[in-house]
Amino acid sequence: MASSLPLTFNQAVRGVAEFIEVAIHTILYVRQVYPPDLFVRRRKYDTPVYQSRHPALNEYIAGAVKAITDELTLGTVDKVVVVIKSADEKPLERFIFALRNTLQVESYNKDTSVEGAISSASLGQYFRSFLVKLNMIEAQLGQMYTDDLSFAIVLELQDDKAPSAAHGKEPPPWIPASTPDTTSGAADSAELLMIRAVDTGIINLSLAVQESEYKLNLERESESKGKQKAT
Repeated sequence: MASSLPLTFNQAVRGVAEFIEVAIHTILYVRQVYPPDLFVRRRKYDTPVYQSRHPALNEYIAGAVKAITDELTLGTVDKVVVVIKSADEKPLERFIFALRNTLQVESYNKDTSVEGAISSASLGQYFRSFLVKLNMIEAQLGQMYTDDLSFAIVLELQDDKAPSAAHGKEPPPWIPASTPDTTSGAADSAELLMIRAVDTGIINLSLAVQESEYKLNLERESESKGKQKAT
């Protein structure tokens, strides 16, 4: 049962990271990056969600989310971006999780409730509303005009820092992203659609989707061909 007590710092980090993992699976399903039969329907935050059944894909997502969790704990995350790409690696859509830690908490206080923070029960309700909107996003974004889609998870840190969280002697499991995959690689003509935002009192989170210039041009070309056939 979800608690009505204010969140602790560690609860906020775990809650946000868990939501990002659920959202990534949902994005891959609703944007048809993989066939629907690769996913199984579940319930999370009292709403239907879809989870991949492919072990290698699940391992990749879980590994990325674990590394995101480590950086969230350090307060270094600026954005987590799920970029959906065409067969020739051109970005089509960027789902952008913008994150900001709003306070510093000493290590010995990270399991103490933070005054003014929302409860875990309220956080679950917010995440439910995020997922409801995600599940209906195709009505706003339309279908993809290309096949053989792929995706990548991109971590953008504050002040262009490099990932610093590591376990033992192992380096953080990240490689440099190609600029077109990042938010800084978006053209001025890219269109941004806000999905939802929440201020937990510890971490601010907003989710938006950006349609790339390349995708918008594909849509215009498809519409133009459709009109030519109709005349």
